[in-house]
Amino acid sequence: MREHAYEEGMAEPRVIRFLFDYISPYAYLAWAQVHDAAARAGARVEPTPILFAALLDHHGHLGPAEIPPKRLYVFKEVVRRAHALGLPLVPPPAHPFNPLPALRATLAAPPERRRAVIDAVFACVWGGASPHGVETPARAAEVATAAGAPMGEEALADPAVKRALFESTGAAIEAGVFGVPTFVVDGEVFWGADSLPHVEAFLAGDDPVDPALLARWRDLPVGKARAR
Repeated sequence: MREHAYEEGMAEPRVIRFLFDYISPYAYLAWAQVHDAAARAGARVEPTPILFAALLDHHGHLGPAEIPPKRLYVFKEVVRRAHALGLPLVPPPAHPFNPLPALRATLAAPPERRRAVIDAVFACVWGGASPHGVETPARAAEVATAAGAPMGEEALADPAVKRALFESTGAAIEAGVFGVPTFVVDGEVFWGADSLPHVEAFLAGDDPVDPALLARWRDLPVGKARAR
């Protein structure tokens, strides 16, 4: 029985675009799971760094860490989720923090080394691999270099690298992305680490969302709007 057509050269594997920002502990949890999910579905993962703060600004949202009770709740929840997955979870030196150097270092790395760089940065930020975080260009370049993508601080200041992050974030906003982590498959957006089972169902052709019901929901009139 043929499990995946692409194994016989009949088709290319489908792509799960993984949109993430290192500032999100949920992105850390999702990164630890997405590759196994992709393998089960016969798909491949395309990691795409984006700037979460730009999504918040665009949609007029506060981040979870900017709401004190939610900040504490999120930490407890991700500890519980990490424990269930058998993953270490250690908070960074400060949160929120500036993720730009790490995001740019990821984009400055050769494509074939990006997974290793992402592994290393997440390990430093959330996995307890380093007490120093990855907030400065020097530190981000050091972590990337240790992961097999040699670079200096100047690589992070490359206009092409900065433009790549700006463009990936803009494309995410255009696609309707509002949070991280987000998975995009064939233009369909799935938000959150807990949406991976839905991604797999979609890839298997088992998505229960009915187009007619979705259209009805989309066109429902607003009965009451909260003052802003």
